[in-house]
Amino acid sequence: MTLLDTLNLTYPIVQAPMAGATTPELAVTVSKFGGLGSLGSGMTAPNVLTSQIDTIKSLTDRPFMINLMVLSEYESSTFDTAIPAWLSEYYQDNNIEFALAECPAQSFAEQLQVLYDNPVPVASFTFGIISAEQVQRLQSLGTRVIGTANHPLEAKEWADIGADAVCVQGVEAGGHRGGWLPQSESDPLGLLTLIGQTRACTDIPLIAAGGIMTGQDIKAVQAAGAELAQMGTAFLTTDQCGINNIYKQALLDTSHNRRSSETRLTRLFSGKLARGLLNNYLRDFAKFESANELPPYPQLNAMTKFMRANASQNRDAEHQSLWAGQGVTLVKRESTFELLERLVKTL
Repeated sequence: MTLLDTLNLTYPIVQAPMAGATTPELAVTVSKFGGLGSLGSGMTAPNVLTSQIDTIKSLTDRPFMINLMVLSEYESSTFDTAIPAWLSEYYQDNNIEFALAECPAQSFAEQLQVLYDNPVPVASFTFGIISAEQVQRLQSLGTRVIGTANHPLEAKEWADIGADAVCVQGVEAGGHRGGWLPQSESDPLGLLTLIGQTRACTDIPLIAAGGIMTGQDIKAVQAAGAELAQMGTAFLTTDQCGINNIYKQALLDTSHNRRSSETRLTRLFSGKLARGLLNNYLRDFAKFESANELPPYPQLNAMTKFMRANASQNRDAEHQSLWAGQGVTLVKRESTFELLERLVKTL
């Protein structure tokens, strides 16, 4: 049985679960169309997540996916590094008030409990791996489980604990890298290489992610050995996406040569490698990029939140995290439905 059949999809399109950018309306639109809509819920409070799941269930009976970030209780609850001096100075120089929350991130255990209490058709996980027992518990509730991998060894680990599929995320992908093993960081693999090497070590069904923008791209990754294509950047400039208009315009400007389309893998926003458009923040603080100088994720993410919020309020694209993949110049201002129709025309 193919993954298309297993997940009950009409088209091999997965809308990427981009935390902070996805909305229930976006997920519902994609799911109703016949793809797999998803909600990036790693930063969502458990009670809000429950409400959002209820909203999606009330709007469609089609499959949808909830994505969580795997963090230990210590990681999500502890600040054990100080705010960097350069960031503190930036806040003072720009009169930005900041007061760190008690915890740098939501409790993964509490978010996972939501999926036990309010089961969803598909659950995916990033930044780490869950246990075989957790996979089995979700599957016993009727939930398909999808892992995220940047390296074949990570995909094999997901296969070994019984996941239903793995999303292999190439270096071209926008936003945070989902892997957790040191190998995925020391030698980041392009998507086609990653698919080929993963196919050689496991037969678990694969979903491909990274730089996929067109129907032709979808066919290319299927020819390489993936069953479905996960697309994020292409959806960011559509009407149902939840990002602010300044961020959206910055992405659109790359397609008209009004802004450089150069993207960069950086830890400067969150402490974890993520790909976004080059902007003044990344230029100005590039010298602090090395990992040993920066607080880890999610601590730095919680520390830069005030800068990003201030930039959003002031319509400033130069101090927001403009997450985008390497295919960014192909974005269009269109409805989510129009994008989907355009994609399936060539499948």
